[in-house]
Amino acid sequence: MLLASVRKRLSAAGYFGLQVLAGGLVLVGAGWLFGGIADDVVDGEPLTVLDAHTAAWFHAHAVPSVTQCMLGLSAMNGIAGISILTVLVALFFVWKRDWYWLLGLVLAVPGGMLLNLLIKFAFHRQRPSFIDPIVTLSSYSFPSGHTLASTVFYGMLAAFFMPRVKTAKQRVAILLAALLMVILVGLSRIYLGAHFLSDVLAAFAEGIAWLALCLMAVATLRRRQATSKLAA
Repeated sequence: MLLASVRKRLSAAGYFGLQVLAGGLVLVGAGWLFGGIADDVVDGEPLTVLDAHTAAWFHAHAVPSVTQCMLGLSAMNGIAGISILTVLVALFFVWKRDWYWLLGLVLAVPGGMLLNLLIKFAFHRQRPSFIDPIVTLSSYSFPSGHTLASTVFYGMLAAFFMPRVKTAKQRVAILLAALLMVILVGLSRIYLGAHFLSDVLAAFAEGIAWLALCLMAVATLRRRQATSKLAA
């Protein structure tokens, strides 16, 4: 009995260590990517030239039917749309009495949105400009708020559901579904002329880094409280 208990604790500690290591690597990698993109944007590196060409290409090839789809996708995954979805998921966590995931959700989504707003004011980058714009926005462009909100929200859902399915294929499917949603949202913002490509890429990197940090923080809190209960 004692040996089984020791093995169980060592296994749990090992799994927690792997979680922290993986989260740390993701955090560092995504943070490095965001820093590189931000540096290119500030210094006017070739990435900004690609930004201009990409924005012009999408604007020149806009089709009314596709535009309506992109407008709808963008609206559903905007700040208001993601906020409504977040409240619904939060109510689900309250119903399940899953307070750790509720805390993670609150830190990741509203916290990520606030972080993104602060970064926007730090960089104060202007949005793409066209003679006949599809959408007109006066707020700053870098990084994309829609992409950030989608990354942390769908990323949080993926993190919640992936450990709860039985097969690796199901976990991969959940991860790919979350990634596809983020890509579509980011693409809609570029298509509509609301953001440059670098705005979307930076927001994705920012969102991944912030999500990893939030998940690690909640996992550490859960681990400490579990350890405290065992010690008591």
